[in-house]
Amino acid sequence: MPKIADAKILIIATHGFEQSELEFPRDQLRVKGAEVHVATLDGKAIKGWEGSDWGREAEADLKIANAKAEDYDALVIPGGQINPDLLRVEGDVLNLVKAFYEGGKVIAAVCHAPWVLAEAGIAKGRDMTSYHSIRTDIINAGANWQDVEVVADQGIVTSRQPDDLKAFVSKITEEIEEGTHQRSQG
Repeated sequence: MPKIADAKILIIATHGFEQSELEFPRDQLRVKGAEVHVATLDGKAIKGWEGSDWGREAEADLKIANAKAEDYDALVIPGGQINPDLLRVEGDVLNLVKAFYEGGKVIAAVCHAPWVLAEAGIAKGRDMTSYHSIRTDIINAGANWQDVEVVADQGIVTSRQPDDLKAFVSKITEEIEEGTHQRSQG
């Protein structure tokens, strides 16, 4: 079973990510010893959203199109309204999410990011949570939606909002240390 200190984690995002939902997992997973990369649509820095305005930039390590699931133990998708709405229409993003899924790797999505999982077709039959405003979208995608801070179902980790980020990172760590997840089809 892999230790978090030996893990390699990929965060995918674009402009409009919820500031804390990228920075907190990135920084906390690094503190735990994981190697964490950020991939963006064009491989360049992206600007976050904080409160009611644009926030800070996050540096990118690579383009999403160049990321390979086999190089990583887990995928993390931050929320915010803008970021996952833009990501869920990108073929490279959906193909990458499906590759992580098919490889039994941990996939973690917070806030509005479960939209991406729904679009990739991996929400059906799963226990999941999300930001409350997309509850119906996640239910319509076939998930069993729950109003709790974090849900894990066969290595698919979902969380509701910034207040839940500590539980989100703890569950990501736990799921990575469990190793590859065998998944039944939803």
